[in-house]
Amino acid sequence: MKISINRLKDFIALDHSPKEIASLLTGSGLEVEGIGRFESIRGGLEGVVIGEVLTCERHPNADKLSVTTVDVGGEIVPIVCGAPNVAKGQKVVVAKEGSVLYPVSGEPLEIKKAKIRGEVSQGMICAEDEIGIGHSHAGIMVLDTDLPNGTPASQYFEVVSDHVLEIGLTPNRADAASHLGVARDLKALLKREICLPSVDQFKIDNNKRSIPVEVESAIDCPRYSGLTISNIQVGPSPNWLQNYLRALDLEPINNIVDITNFILHDLGQPLHAFDADRIEGGKIIVKKLPKETSFVTLDDKERKLSGEELMICDQKGGLCIAGVFGGKGSGVSDSTTTIFLESAYFSPDIIRKGSQFHGLKTDASFRFERGTDPNMPVYALKRAAMLIKEIAGGEISSDIIDLYPHPVSDLSIEVTYANIRRLIGKELAKEEIKTTLENLDIKLLSESETGFTVSVKPYRVDVTREADVIEEILRIHGFDNVPLSENLKADYLAEHPAKDLNKLQYRLSEILSGLGYFEIITNSLTKPIYAEKSGFLEVNKNVEILNKLSEDLGVMRQSLLFSGLEVMSHNINRRQKDLKLFEFGTVYFKEESGYREEKRLAIFLTGDRAAESWLAPSKPVSFPDIYAVVELILEKMGIDNTEVKIIHSAPFEYGLQIDLGTKELGKIGLVTEGLGKLAEVKQEVFFADLNWDLITKKSKGLKKYSEISKFPEVRRDLSLVIDKKVTFDQIKKVANKAGGNLLQKVGVFDVYQGDKIESGKKAYALSFYLQDNEQTLTDKVIDKAMSRLIESFEKEVGALIRK
Repeated sequence: MKISINRLKDFIALDHSPKEIASLLTGSGLEVEGIGRFESIRGGLEGVVIGEVLTCERHPNADKLSVTTVDVGGEIVPIVCGAPNVAKGQKVVVAKEGSVLYPVSGEPLEIKKAKIRGEVSQGMICAEDEIGIGHSHAGIMVLDTDLPNGTPASQYFEVVSDHVLEIGLTPNRADAASHLGVARDLKALLKREICLPSVDQFKIDNNKRSIPVEVESAIDCPRYSGLTISNIQVGPSPNWLQNYLRALDLEPINNIVDITNFILHDLGQPLHAFDADRIEGGKIIVKKLPKETSFVTLDDKERKLSGEELMICDQKGGLCIAGVFGGKGSGVSDSTTTIFLESAYFSPDIIRKGSQFHGLKTDASFRFERGTDPNMPVYALKRAAMLIKEIAGGEISSDIIDLYPHPVSDLSIEVTYANIRRLIGKELAKEEIKTTLENLDIKLLSESETGFTVSVKPYRVDVTREADVIEEILRIHGFDNVPLSENLKADYLAEHPAKDLNKLQYRLSEILSGLGYFEIITNSLTKPIYAEKSGFLEVNKNVEILNKLSEDLGVMRQSLLFSGLEVMSHNINRRQKDLKLFEFGTVYFKEESGYREEKRLAIFLTGDRAAESWLAPSKPVSFPDIYAVVELILEKMGIDNTEVKIIHSAPFEYGLQIDLGTKELGKIGLVTEGLGKLAEVKQEVFFADLNWDLITKKSKGLKKYSEISKFPEVRRDLSLVIDKKVTFDQIKKVANKAGGNLLQKVGVFDVYQGDKIESGKKAYALSFYLQDNEQTLTDKVIDKAMSRLIESFEKEVGALIRK
C-alpha cells in the first residue's frame, strides 16, 4: 500500500522527515518497507532554468546550427542550438551544465561543456520531449512568461515532488488502508489533531433525477447509500489529482473515475459511479443472480456467476459485482452526462466469496473483504459529490439515499489495569493509557480503581477483545520502550528437550544437500481435489480455511506429496527433468477431538541418476536409490531395529513401509502414474514420506565420527538360497544378531531368481565385513563367526548355503 507524504500533511501537521515518519509508523505496527520519490516530471527539472536568448547567429561551420548567447540569470552562456525556430529575444528552457535530463524516450542525458564544430557550448536549449513533458521535437519551447531569467523551470511547470511510503499492511489492519487511517495512527503517536475535509457546504441542487434503491439482503449489504449528479462533463482530471494518483502508481482515467479512486485511497471508502442513463428501469436492486448467469466486466471478459456473489442490478440484469468489479455496460464513458454514485458497506464474507470465485483482486475488494467503516459511506459520498461538482461541473439532482436498517454498534470492552501490566510487562501511568486510547478514537465509557470500559468504533475490525485494546496501548507506547527485566520470566515455561531439533534438521539438510538434493519449501495450503482423488487421504480430515484466498488454496495439506509434485512439474516444464528434492514440512488433520498436525520429511527422486556423459550411459533412478537415502538418514539419526514390509497401496505402485516398534516411521515407493498426472508430472517419481516427529523423538542424536581402526577389516562372502518371501531386512537382522560386535556391515551384491534353482526360491550373494578394534582377527575367530552366521541363517530363515 502506497501513502503520499504530501497528502498525509493535509490530514495532520507534520514537521518530520519521511524517514522519521517511516520509523514512527513501523514502530507502531505499520511496517514501512520502503520510501520512494515521486516527481510529476522525472528528475524534477533540477538544474533547468528559464533563460533569454540575447544573440543568435548562424554557426560558421554548420548550416543547420545556430550559435547563441543566453542569459540564465546573472550569467551569460554560449549555447550551440540545432532547433530551426531559435531566435533572439525568446524566453526559453535552458538545461545548464551539469544538469541531467530525462527525455520521454531513451536514456538520461547529462549536460556537459562541449565544442560543437569548433564552437563552445555550455548548456542546452530544450524541446518538450527532451525534458519529459511532451512528445514534440519540432523545435525548442518558446515561453510566454515574465518570470526573471534564472528562475527554476520547476517553478514555471509547477513540478510536484513527493515522498511515497510503501507500507506492508497486515490483514488485520484494514482500518489503515487509506491516508486517513495512517493519519489516525500518527495522531496517536504525535498527539496531534486530524483535520478532515469539511462537507458542510454540501447541498442538494434539485430532485430531478431520483433513482430508487432496493436491497434484498441487509445481511450481505448492511448499508447502501447513493445520489445522482446530472449535467457533468467527463474529461481529464486536473494536474493535482493526476499527480496524486500517479504518486500511488495509479493511472488517471477520467475526472469521475479519478475522484472515486481519490476517495478510496484518501478515506478507505470504495465508491462506484454508474452511468445513470444506462440503468434500465431507473432503479437499483442489490441482490444475487442465478448461478451460470453471464456477466461482462469492465475488462471485456464474460464471466459465469456462481450465484453466491452479491450483484448491483437494474431491472434488466447485473451492473456490477458488488464491491469487486464494475460491468462494461454501466461504466462511465466520455459521453456520460449523469451518474449515480454508490457508497456502501458490504459484508466482508460476501465480497471475499465473489472476489475469490472470479479471481479478481481490486483496490475495492481488498478493503471490503477486510472490513470497511460502516459510518463512512455518507461522508465519503458528500465529499466525492462536492469534488465532482468542482471538477466536472453538474448538479446534485437527488436526495441522498441511505438504507441502513440495522446500524452497526460500537463494541464495548472491559479492561483491567492488572492485565495491562501483566501483558505489557510494565506499569504505565493511567493518564497515559487514557490519552492513548482517546487519541485512537477508543472512547472511555466508565472507570473504576481496577479498570475501565471502552467503546471501540466498528472500523477497528481488529480490536474485539481486552488483549486487542492492550495491544493498541502498547504499540503507541512503543515496543522498544518496554525494558527487559534482569530476571526474565513467563507465565508458562515450556519443556526444553535435551535434543536441539533445529540443529538436527539443519545437519540432516546439510547431509542431503551433500548428496545432491535440493531443499524446497512449499505452501501449506493446497487443493481440496488432491484429497478427493488421492486414494489414501481422507476428505473428512481436510482442515478447511474459512477466509480462503482461492478455491485452489482452500485446505491445509494432509501430505507433502502433492506440493512436491507441483514443484517437480514446474521444473520439468522448464526442461529440468533430473530432480532430487527434499522438504521438512507440516501436515494437518481434522479429528473428532479437534485438530492435529505432524512434522514430516519428504524426499523426491525422478529422472536420471547423472547427466549424460561420454564416459558412461545415463541410467534412470530406481527404487534402491531412494531407499539408500532413507537408510542413510536412519543410520545418521541413530535409528535401528526398524522393520520393513512390502506394500502395494496408494500413493504407490509398489513400495516399503518402515515400522519402528508398533508405529509407522514412513513409506517409500514409486508414485502411481495417476497421482503424478494429477499434478501434471508425466515421468516416474520415487517418494519417501517419513515421520520426522517420530524420528527426532527416537533419535539418539547424529552419529559422531570415530577414530579409524588400526586393525584390518576382513570380508567373507556367502551365497544363500532362500524363500522368495524372505527379505534382505530379515537376513540383515539375523546376521547382526549372530555376528555380534565383530560384524560391521552386511551387503548384497547379487540376486538370482530363475530356472537353475527351485521354484519359489531366490539366491542372495552376501558380503560380510568383520573387524575387531582391539586386535587383528585370526582365521580361527573368523571361521567361528562365519559358522555362527551360517547356523543362524539355516535355522531362522531356512537358508541353503551354496558351496
